[in-house]
Amino acid sequence: MSVVLRTNQLTKCYNGRPVVDHLSMTIHKGDIYGFIGKNGAGKTTLIRMIAGLAAPTSGNALLFGSADLRKGRKRIGTVIESPALYPGMTAKENLLVHYRLQGIRDTSRADAILTLTGLKDAGRKKARDFSLGMRQRLAIAIALIGNPRFLILDEPTNGLDPEGIKEIRDLLLRLNHDRQITVLISSHILSELSKFATRYGIIHQGRLIDEFTEEQLIRRCTGPDGTQVMDLEDYFLKKIQGGISHDTFIKK
Repeated sequence: MSVVLRTNQLTKCYNGRPVVDHLSMTIHKGDIYGFIGKNGAGKTTLIRMIAGLAAPTSGNALLFGSADLRKGRKRIGTVIESPALYPGMTAKENLLVHYRLQGIRDTSRADAILTLTGLKDAGRKKARDFSLGMRQRLAIAIALIGNPRFLILDEPTNGLDPEGIKEIRDLLLRLNHDRQITVLISSHILSELSKFATRYGIIHQGRLIDEFTEEQLIRRCTGPDGTQVMDLEDYFLKKIQGGISHDTFIKK
């Protein structure tokens, strides 16, 4: 299985304090990788380093098996923090502006991207009148302009209502299943993340303390009698509190 992202002892220090601390993670092609951790654990800092928005203090990363990160970043799309949209423009106008900003002359895929993200029927509605869910989907549409093979999303469902959360989930599943786009998504909503992530990484105090697949999570949350004793949220909380022991009923 090919690897889309591999970090090796990646570290970022601010004022001498490590925010990301010797972090080594692996994301395989086809993963929907749920990246979870408390506020301040280092999730956004790690994502910013991958995207080229912050320089590591030490360590390194490979994108698509190559150390040429400049080339690799041309194959990724990102949504980090609040989407930067032009409030007086429609969804399509916003998209076309970002085509120009990225120096892409061929805009023939614009309508298809709007259809894919559920914004084709937004018509002449201005972005300032969009719901938060529509704004997030427009931000994802902008991230898709360069036809990325790897999509990185930092808390894309933060503040959304249940309908908006489901819209983002369904969109990511379509991108992953139909377009074979690998996804890295950080989220605090673990009950939602557990519905579609295929692999997980837990970051705590800047360190990656666990990495596991969906199947491993199921086994680890199942008691010896075959009944479920934990969910992802329970597992996460016990893990960061040091309460998980793999030599008891938890099975790797």
